[in-house]
Amino acid sequence: MAEESILPENKTFMGTYQNQVGFGLGQGFDTGWLLPPPTRPVPFYIGTFTYSQPTKFFRVPARRSINISETLGIHEKYGWKWQDYTIPMIYLTEDILLFDNNSIYGAMGAGAGLQAQENERLGAKLLFQFKVMLGYHINKRWSAEFFIQHFSNANTAEQNNSYAFYGLGFTYNY
Repeated sequence: MAEESILPENKTFMGTYQNQVGFGLGQGFDTGWLLPPPTRPVPFYIGTFTYSQPTKFFRVPARRSINISETLGIHEKYGWKWQDYTIPMIYLTEDILLFDNNSIYGAMGAGAGLQAQENERLGAKLLFQFKVMLGYHINKRWSAEFFIQHFSNANTAEQNNSYAFYGLGFTYNY
């Protein structure tokens, strides 16, 4: 008996569904980007709500999203007052599907947006985001994603100490 595929042959993040909502939580890290990976956890966290729709990026399956995030800093560590960086953010992203074997998938994405206020860590409201994800399709509607996410101002301001997060998210297709 053949195993039923979770996704249709034309693989996308969402199968045959046209909408996706997601929620993710992440732990902040003080140093590093992707290479070298961040290694110093700090009392800095992120929560994100995402709404996505399927699209193509140069014929590659993708999803276009609007993201609303809130960072939460607790106290001082490594010379930073993390509580000063409790700031809401809104940003648009495009995630590109790199591979999908019907249960595990990989993706990467980039985007741009705004944080509600400037601060001494990122000296601009303008933010750029880069994200790498490894996901697992629980079923046709639900997926879990481990992510590494990086925010910076791309040197558009004098201060650019960036934000980096490792996290876990869940998506629901409808």
